[in-house]
Amino acid sequence: MEIPDLVRDALGGEDVELGVNLGDEDVVCLTPTRTLLYRAEGLLSDEKVQEFPHDVEWLDVKEGRRKTKFILEYVEGTRKFGVPSNRDGAVLELLLTGILRAGGVTDPDESVVGAFRFSELVLIVTDKRVVRHIGSAVWTEDFEEYPFSDLTGLSFEEGNVATEVVLEIGGRPKRIKTPNEQARKVQQVVENAVFDFFDVGSLEELNASIGVDAGEKAESDDSGGGSDIDIGGGIDPLVSDDEDTSPSIDGPTASGSSGSSETTAKTASRSRNDGESDAASGTAERRERTTDTGDSPSSTTESTTRSRQSGAASQRDLDAVESQLGELTTAVQRHNELLEKQQRTIEKLIEELREGR
Repeated sequence: MEIPDLVRDALGGEDVELGVNLGDEDVVCLTPTRTLLYRAEGLLSDEKVQEFPHDVEWLDVKEGRRKTKFILEYVEGTRKFGVPSNRDGAVLELLLTGILRAGGVTDPDESVVGAFRFSELVLIVTDKRVVRHIGSAVWTEDFEEYPFSDLTGLSFEEGNVATEVVLEIGGRPKRIKTPNEQARKVQQVVENAVFDFFDVGSLEELNASIGVDAGEKAESDDSGGGSDIDIGGGIDPLVSDDEDTSPSIDGPTASGSSGSSETTAKTASRSRNDGESDAASGTAERRERTTDTGDSPSSTTESTTRSRQSGAASQRDLDAVESQLGELTTAVQRHNELLEKQQRTIEKLIEELREGR
């Protein structure tokens, strides 16, 4: 990219490290201390250079249909500039490279290789670390960083709606949730940066070379290890910081419902067997009585009638048990539906709490 003469005059001895062409000869240039925006001469304006120092208090981005506006807040005031929407990603990476260096978050020779915005989560990938910022602004002092030098494992867990980037730092997982429609791009950027850092060619090779052994991991887990509350995870704990264990909701689960149904079925089976056994026993006893006492055919008919009545009673008992089983099954299904609804409500509550609503 050709550096305009007006930009060279504004460098003041600094070098241009990175540049983004905005089209129509407009460019954005990165120096060690500033971002310079060059506007070429137009029909209604002269060519000019605007300076945006990197010691910002916060950075925000407002996306429009055609243009994206960058808002930089300083102690002395606010500065803004706009770029075409199709170039805002590259400009954001350039700006964050300078801002992270100025804030001491990254090294002087460290560059941003990817920056992603998901609602109020910003995920920044450099060639040496992953930086996460949560808040309404794109950047403030409220951030977390995960250096690759502390990495002991890397994995990606795909869900129905989102994919979690799981960074193990010293054996403790840090989870970052990314929407599935952008998850592949995020995974590619993270893997490329980590693979280059450790000079490996695959995820399996990476984890084999940097993973902690079972003893160290068990010791970390026993010591109350776990990660802080992250955007990742289905329902993350609100108090405990252990992300290895999935949270549960008190009350019966699907497996518990199955156990209840099985117990009721066994009860019905025993009742059926008992009824059949009682009927058979009564018939045998009446037969024996008929033989011993020499009952007449009329007596035999009465015994047969009583036996049928007893069998009918047993069948009514069985029908009652089966009816109770049906009612219990319906109740269990309804209870499971309520549990699923409660779980969805809790997930939404956690998400809104994290977004600071």
